[in-house]
Amino acid sequence: MKAFSLSALMLSLVSSLALADVHVDGPIEYGVFATPFKDPQPGERVLTRSSQTIDQTTEVPARLGTKFGVRYRLTGKRESEAPLTLLYLTPGLVAADGRRQDKIELVQKLVLGAERDVMAFEFSDPSEVVPGEWLFMVFQGDRKLLEQRFTVR
Repeated sequence: MKAFSLSALMLSLVSSLALADVHVDGPIEYGVFATPFKDPQPGERVLTRSSQTIDQTTEVPARLGTKFGVRYRLTGKRESEAPLTLLYLTPGLVAADGRRQDKIELVQKLVLGAERDVMAFEFSDPSEVVPGEWLFMVFQGDRKLLEQRFTVR
């Protein structure tokens, strides 16, 4: 029984060490992404490149078409690595059916060739434009890689 427990413990340690190789390298860019689109309508999204400029701020205007988030560089990525979990904690989005949503969770595979990774949210529906504190977090497994707070006003 002890040999099995020791083997399981060693496997667990090796697995967690493999995850420890991926980390954020360099500065994290955060804020509101610049866009030339001036009068968005509900449901419209503007396709943009990940290289668009970011106005560094934690204060986000509460209006349709605003896109805000973080851009960061991950190093140590390998094909066999666990995916990222992007966690958006919101002040409470209320869907058309009346259900409240305080958390949005997305699982995303690591993109090996990507120079930068992006986690962003764009207000494309009036029900999404909710003032208050928004918290963005990126995890790989149980490891938190980054966290950024925004205040939507």
